Amino acid sequence: MKKFMYVFAAVSLSTLSCTSGNTYKITGVVDGAANGDTVFIQNRVNREFIKLDSAIIKDGKFIFEGKQDSTVNRYITYTKGERKYFADFFLENGDISLSLGEKDSIVGTPSNYIYQAFKTQMNALNSKMETVYTSMQAPTLTEEQKKVKSEEMNALDKSMTGTIVQTIDKNIANPVGIYLLKAYNYYIEYDKLETILEKIPTKYQKNEDILHLKDLVKTAKATSVGQKFVDFSMLTPEGKPIKLSDYAGKGKYVLVDFWASWCGPCRQEMPNLVKVYTQYKDKGFEIVGVSLDKDGVSWKNGIKRLNITWPQMSDLKYWECEGSKLYAIRSIPHTLLLDKMEKLLLEDFMEKNYKQNWLSY
Repeated sequence: MKKFMYVFAAVSLSTLSCTSGNTYKITGVVDGAANGDTVFIQNRVNREFIKLDSAIIKDGKFIFEGKQDSTVNRYITYTKGERKYFADFFLENGDISLSLGEKDSIVGTPSNYIYQAFKTQMNALNSKMETVYTSMQAPTLTEEQKKVKSEEMNALDKSMTGTIVQTIDKNIANPVGIYLLKAYNYYIEYDKLETILEKIPTKYQKNEDILHLKDLVKTAKATSVGQKFVDFSMLTPEGKPIKLSDYAGKGKYVLVDFWASWCGPCRQEMPNLVKVYTQYKDKGFEIVGVSLDKDGVSWKNGIKRLNITWPQMSDLKYWECEGSKLYAIRSIPHTLLLDKMEKLLLEDFMEKNYKQNWLSY
């Protein structure tokens, strides 16, 4: 099951009326705020907020005014004691109306109408997923009931993923589509991603993130199913050099598992890997773990806590992990299965094959 997320359903730009003027005016209210409180417009870089502008609440509302040369994603934030609200929106010229609180509302310009419509639809799907997930934890469920709920969860997950792909594809010529592509490209299969990238308008083609995605597509092609594996070397938890080729091509099927001790979905999936390894390790099957950890102690503790007994390697470079770069890994957990001839046999092995019999010997 993929992690819960908030993305949003498509509304065509052609259905929206254009706002006039070369300046913006943001008028908003905050639940529970008092006159004299401060609201900020902030950017978010590397998960850190950077303050760009501020406004004081007066007569129950705040107002931002200015001029914007291009449409950009920004955050409105409010903090007072235990009350902390923030919501992202698209800062662009025009009149924007904003309500910040337990339920946010941001409308008034083309990009924000699209973005908020997305949020409304996908928040509803996410709520359904949370309800199903909670119900799956009931100890009285039978195996058949668990299966039904699992299928329901998979259907919701598929619906969310499909909406992401469709909305990015439909809006790829506008700032909302470009933003969603940067944020959620890892939900898009590489062949579809390549098609979408070809549709991007010239003005976005030199964007650093877009160029990075193009490089990922090239790398993915070079390491796609049927290609000979690309070797790399790192260190074991004990600090000894180790290569993927120390295991691949030695007469066994080799599952390469990209994971990290800080990754919740990785920890959730690990019992399944442990079960597979126990069942097949003496039947021509090996696992090699590639950790995207950045702290050696956390990595070692994760190995022990999760009962991992197969070979492990890491360069402790987090998302800059050299091994993950070579295989265009965009999210974890991610698994690759190599055959006995050193070729990539399957990607996302656990997702596609664990519920079936592993391999016929």
